[in-house]
Amino acid sequence: MVRRDLQGLGQMTGGEQGVSWKDGVIPVSVRFDDPYFSLADGLAETRHVFLDGNGLPARLADGFHVAELGFGTGLNLLALLIAWAGTGRAGRLRFTSFEAYPLPATDIARALRPFPEALAVAGPFLAAWDAGQRRFALAGIEVEVVVGDARETLPAWEGRADAWFLDGFSPAKNPELWSPDMMAAVAAHTAAGGTFATYTAAGHVRRSLESAGFAVERRAGHGRKRHMTVGRI
Repeated sequence: MVRRDLQGLGQMTGGEQGVSWKDGVIPVSVRFDDPYFSLADGLAETRHVFLDGNGLPARLADGFHVAELGFGTGLNLLALLIAWAGTGRAGRLRFTSFEAYPLPATDIARALRPFPEALAVAGPFLAAWDAGQRRFALAGIEVEVVVGDARETLPAWEGRADAWFLDGFSPAKNPELWSPDMMAAVAAHTAAGGTFATYTAAGHVRRSLESAGFAVERRAGHGRKRHMTVGRI
């Protein structure tokens, strides 16, 4: 995520979370005063940070499990869906995301409009989401979005991920999601040889991930963001 000036926000919409719209296009969380994705092409950011950062799609195979902190607009899920379809491989992936403040389908659909490639495959997801489903199947991916405070829901989760998308709001805005305890919970729910990727290069986040058992590496970030962070356990 690229954090930039938030002047010029539009009308607030959304449910409990509350969303404003920068330039009528970029959704910004009112609660956290932070955009949901990069102001410089969110889909390109997702591919650079979360897919490339985890060595995807090369590692994708039947049964591969991706987990995520911060579901947001579902853009990361749709990027994964496109990448998996592009491999032509047989089988099904699993995708589990942890989200405290889910957006309504109307806001998600509006947020996806600038990304025709993602919007073109978003229909089944949007229909399921609008119907209140938080567990649903897409083409080749079994999806579960766990709603609630991740500080409670992640430790109670029984799964282990092969790759993590750490995509909560900025550590400066939402420190609870980046605490040492949360990073330890991520590590505890990572399969052997599993990876993570995140847009943030904050030193305290890197140190927490290292303390949790990840071998951590700083890489070039997306757009104007100089660095991001990846790691393997």
